[in-house]
Amino acid sequence: MSQPQIDAGSDRRCQILDAALVCFAKRGFHQASMHDISAEAGISVGLIYRYFENKEAVISAMADRHKKEISEVLQRAQQAPTLLESLEILFTAHCCEEETGMVSAFVVDLYAEASRNPRVADLVRDVLQTAMDGVTELIARAPETQNATHGLSPTGLAELIFAVARGMLMLDVLRPQEMTATERRERQLAVTRRLWRLLFKPEGELAYA
Repeated sequence: MSQPQIDAGSDRRCQILDAALVCFAKRGFHQASMHDISAEAGISVGLIYRYFENKEAVISAMADRHKKEISEVLQRAQQAPTLLESLEILFTAHCCEEETGMVSAFVVDLYAEASRNPRVADLVRDVLQTAMDGVTELIARAPETQNATHGLSPTGLAELIFAVARGMLMLDVLRPQEMTATERRERQLAVTRRLWRLLFKPEGELAYA
């Protein structure tokens, strides 16, 4: 009989975190208050404090949720038959979500907060390590890596791929209203395929790519 209560609590936490995502994306961590989050969620501030001790606890929970989302995407990517298809999954994971711009803005603000808040910095490092480890593993076990140009290690290749992915995320923040979900997905796929050709096709074949 206790399971419905557990589920209700989980749903309420998700409701609060979804509202916090909107508030943080619009106002930033410092400007957004618990009252803003309660108004966005349509619940009382007191109810929020039943689930989260303070705003930093909300940020921590959001970072944990982002880490879980990354792990789920990596699991899907690991099941793809080729490295190119794995990378396409990674680059387009959130393209069709209506809140893509808000997710991007939240991640950028999370990095900014990490530069001045040691606790948030630890959270971000943990999230980034999860992403980097997963992408490095994908590359290390892919047959295409044998063709990697410039003799880069799987870790070096993962760093380049991650840098491009973060750059694309920044573009989503700077021009979030310019593209539909379909257009954003096509742009991401085009970048992914160019990057794959540069990094994983034999140098002699690049002229024909």
